[in-house]
Amino acid sequence: MIGFYNYTVILTYMSLLSAITGMTFAISGHFRMAVFCLALSGFFDMFDGKVARRKKDRTDDEKLFGIQLDSLCDVVAFGAFPAVLCYCMGVRGSLGMLAIGFYCICGVIRLAYFNVVETNNFFSEEDHEKVYHGLPITSIAVILPLVFLLNFAAGPKAFVLIQIVMLFGTGTLFIADFKMRKPGNKILAVLVAVVAAAIVVTFVYSQYRFNHPVVF
Repeated sequence: MIGFYNYTVILTYMSLLSAITGMTFAISGHFRMAVFCLALSGFFDMFDGKVARRKKDRTDDEKLFGIQLDSLCDVVAFGAFPAVLCYCMGVRGSLGMLAIGFYCICGVIRLAYFNVVETNNFFSEEDHEKVYHGLPITSIAVILPLVFLLNFAAGPKAFVLIQIVMLFGTGTLFIADFKMRKPGNKILAVLVAVVAAAIVVTFVYSQYRFNHPVVF
């Protein structure tokens, strides 16, 4: 069989499977479960690189395969999945579709650029800064669960507008030319705690249901 099969890619596949499951929840109107799956995809993605780097005997082909595989799965988990979720939660019409299309294109651009940078770094013998160029696409796994909490206070139309602003804003940050230092373990732990708290609040209190499209 083609490809490389070892434990270093298990979390990447789990992130992908969580996203696919989340899409089915979104399409069927189970938005709380869909948001949970998005957060879970982000959790798996947060640690897949750390697991891969612990395997010291990986070949160059295995390392390059991991770079490509991670980005391909991210396209689904943090590009297509959030777009589908927002669409199911009411982002429709010309403005809504523009926002979704813009977000997806920016996400693909960011991941393609990431692949170029990581591949160049792989073949370079120089030390490199531990920074991201632009906002990581996986950030949506933190942003969207927090935005979803706003459905408590916002009406259907306002919540759709909030999602549209989020899609345009996040997409822009994906391709913005700035450097962002990669978070350490303490920051990651805080992010996990914040998202976990948002998920708990969502399941306990959220009764959000989308019944009729709000078209802009």
